[in-house]
Amino acid sequence: MTDVMAPAQPAVRPADKPLDRIMDLVREDMGRVDTILTQQLNSSTDLIPKVAAHLIAAGGKRVRPVLTLVSARLCGYEGMDAVRLAAAVEFIHTATLLHDDVVDGSATRRGRPAANRLWGNKPTILVGDFLFSRAFQLMVETGSVEVLRILSTASAVIAEGEVMQLATANNLATTEADHLAVIRAKTAALFAAATEVSGALSGAGAERTEALRIYGDCLGIAFQLVDDALDYSGDAGATGKELGDDFREGKVTAPVLNAFAAARDDEERAFWRRVIEKNDQQDGDLAHATTLIQRDRAVERTLDDARRYGAQAKAALEAFPASALRDDLRGLVDYVVERDR
Repeated sequence: MTDVMAPAQPAVRPADKPLDRIMDLVREDMGRVDTILTQQLNSSTDLIPKVAAHLIAAGGKRVRPVLTLVSARLCGYEGMDAVRLAAAVEFIHTATLLHDDVVDGSATRRGRPAANRLWGNKPTILVGDFLFSRAFQLMVETGSVEVLRILSTASAVIAEGEVMQLATANNLATTEADHLAVIRAKTAALFAAATEVSGALSGAGAERTEALRIYGDCLGIAFQLVDDALDYSGDAGATGKELGDDFREGKVTAPVLNAFAAARDDEERAFWRRVIEKNDQQDGDLAHATTLIQRDRAVERTLDDARRYGAQAKAALEAFPASALRDDLRGLVDYVVERDR
């Protein structure tokens, strides 16, 4: 067996922030999640824990498993099955990141070299598949068919979202609805499943379980829209990714779609088609793209959309009685929308 480094815990922030109160509330359970992750990564094939631990040990915000644990608490459930499902959610997320990095040809992830750059594409994809398998084993341990349905459906939707993204890649004819569909599949589906599954596990009832799903869905959309914006406006040290990564890959994201729609003449439209559709980029193109995006308030418009979905996420929580925990989940929306700027 290969020893696996325990995943890094999120950094502790001042205790007056909603995220910090939530993290304090579930800190012991997140420690149990880390233990499960470490145990489940053990394999007689040394490469599996090496590749997986490289990404998991890098940390990240851990928003998705935290959502599973906190949503369970909101429904009055504090058993070990919530911990198992939080670990399953993190495995699914990590598997999708490994696959994404291969598809996108990414050089870095969470401020470290991407796994595919260190071990190659084939091992990275296969280890991602291994993590999906481990996630399903953890789901089955709960003995709930509904839990299995929710997370297995999310896994299928995420895979479908990857294919959808290929269809919209480098295509400035992509509509806002098309882009939203990709976001909802690739990102929001797991957020929604991470929260909905807690309602199902705890027997919260159809109305509150659906409210949790809506909360996760809208929060996930807001999360991805902010990620889109941060590629052109964020702090690289805080985000763990280099500014302009999406641009260099020719990704059609919300700020690009907003800027292309606001182009003032054929010359500007030709610029966007060259750098995004043809992915023909030269020195100075990122700076020029950023200038156009700033001029046309493309980032601000993207963040306005994120705030709109954030407001919908908050509204969904009205299905639950007023409590400090509900307030903290509402505050988590603000953290997601305003992070790293």
